[in-house]
Amino acid sequence: MSDWYTSFANSGVGSSLVRQLGLPRPAVLRRYEPGQPVLPGPAVVGSAGEGRLREALTAVLRDAGVAVLSPVATDGADDGADDGERPAAVVLDATGVTGPAQLAAARDLLAPAVRRLRPTGRVVVLADPPAGAGSPAQAAARQALEGLVRSLAKELRAGSTANLVYVPEGAEASVASPVLFFLSGRSAYVDGQVLTVSPADVPAGGDDERPLAGKVAVVTGAARGIGAAIARVMARDGAHVVAVDVPAAGEALAAVANEVGGTAFQLDVTAPDAAQRLVAHLRERHGGVDVVVHNAGITRDKLLVNMDAARWDTVMAVNLQAQLDLTEALLDADGVLRPGARVVAVSSQSGIAGNRGQTNYAASKAGVIGMVRAWAPAFAGRGATINAVAPGFIVTEMTARMPFGTREVGARINSLQQGGLPVDVAETIAWLAQPGAAGVNGQVVRVCGQSMLGA
Repeated sequence: MSDWYTSFANSGVGSSLVRQLGLPRPAVLRRYEPGQPVLPGPAVVGSAGEGRLREALTAVLRDAGVAVLSPVATDGADDGADDGERPAAVVLDATGVTGPAQLAAARDLLAPAVRRLRPTGRVVVLADPPAGAGSPAQAAARQALEGLVRSLAKELRAGSTANLVYVPEGAEASVASPVLFFLSGRSAYVDGQVLTVSPADVPAGGDDERPLAGKVAVVTGAARGIGAAIARVMARDGAHVVAVDVPAAGEALAAVANEVGGTAFQLDVTAPDAAQRLVAHLRERHGGVDVVVHNAGITRDKLLVNMDAARWDTVMAVNLQAQLDLTEALLDADGVLRPGARVVAVSSQSGIAGNRGQTNYAASKAGVIGMVRAWAPAFAGRGATINAVAPGFIVTEMTARMPFGTREVGARINSLQQGGLPVDVAETIAWLAQPGAAGVNGQVVRVCGQSMLGA
């Protein structure tokens, strides 16, 4: 499925019509395809103040095959310059910002480079986290960068995005993976986000085309929609996928598993013995598991005053309690959750911003975020990670059944002016599952095109 309006507005007839009517024309986003370069052009790399990451960032980009330009190369450039001279990305090392006065240096670098940015460009800013500041002025300046990046993301056009990565001292080795993710087509629908990395043992090398080669990945709710997309992307990246869904979805589940060359496992995640059955299956059939994606979820919408116990309890059981039970069982089962394991839990924008008529769903999805943050230290102690992905409006069969007006408002109220696709959620989850993402732990990444709802 695709966002119908974006497709129409970029068609021959549609493009002319929306221009005549003065309607918005959402960009066709740059999404990842195997074999494509990280960026379709060079990147401007600069620093505000005495940043400590600029040289490392330059090395990361060059190792990834990206040509690096200095900021001077774009200052005062002719707006009519050839497209080949325009940057595809701007990367700013703002770790040298120590007070509000130095924020002007960030503006001085970003403004001319962003003016020259190609369509579907990328802006990535790296900074020290405010929590580690040595003074109120330093904390203020670091926090100010968050406002700058979120606002810039709303100003960018033509499918471009801006994101911020906080890098505490000692976490420099964790920078490469998130920077390359935010620059690549994998992050097409991730915009205006703030991520904090932590120190970790990041494995060197790896296969860029098949980063999950040799891994076993469990995906719940895999029979359709976002779950099926996750299974496909995981398999594309090299994983053997154990596709899990309820017995009633057995035929669709088998089709997905066959398509990706994986294994179908029928399981109701809310059953009393679900955790024990999954652990036994993984131990006996696969010798353990490397990646677990908690994607299974349901909605049972009603206003709170009309919400009956069955609607409330069912949503909590599937969306939250099952994730808690399965994760705890995997942690307790000796040797099943392999070293360097990755657990990714699917939350929702509703769990961050709330949504009318979804008190049960929003509560369950907010609970997922609390679970991830609480378990992050324990996972770090095992050399593993646990993170959450919070989708916004994603074009699926379910959203296609929504009333037209509600659906269109949901799809347009974001900086990219369009609904996301299931593959956008899948790409973010597959990135968090990679060995190189070892320094991303306890984080929540919204895949929402920078929705105007919530933070």
